[in-house]
Amino acid sequence: MSQVPELVERAWELAREVGFPLTKQESGPDRASASLPGVGQFLSVLAAGCQGGRIAEIGTGAGIGAAWMAAAMPADCTLVTAEIDEDLAAAASRLLAGEPRVEVLAGDASELLSSRGPFDLLFADGGWRDPAGLTSLVDLVRVGGRVVMDDVTPAGLLPP
Repeated sequence: MSQVPELVERAWELAREVGFPLTKQESGPDRASASLPGVGQFLSVLAAGCQGGRIAEIGTGAGIGAAWMAAAMPADCTLVTAEIDEDLAAAASRLLAGEPRVEVLAGDASELLSSRGPFDLLFADGGWRDPAGLTSLVDLVRVGGRVVMDDVTPAGLLPP
């Protein structure tokens, strides 16, 4: 994939406008950053395969991950994305307003998404790392579905 979808370019512009970090270097250790281009391309491939499916995202941010998926998903697919920060959710809603198959929710994903599944693809890009919360992600995905997590470092690989 050599070209970036126009919706993703608009999402990058929005991220700059609202001060949402585009890189790990910009974000620092205590703040999430946007989905990097390689992650976005990977999400595009997965979303493109969701014929007639449902996609969910936890942690919309400025809408970059959602933009990658929305630009690639088939016409009979839907995407729901949840962002706990109301200002970011509002900005992402404006960005994705022209995408009728995409819904942006403001609030806690654990409360908002449980009644909307099961999902064929779940992109978990939220900041929490509570083991019970992570385990609950499986309940949101249909049998045979996929969970993709961003910013995960296996504990065994961390320095002592």
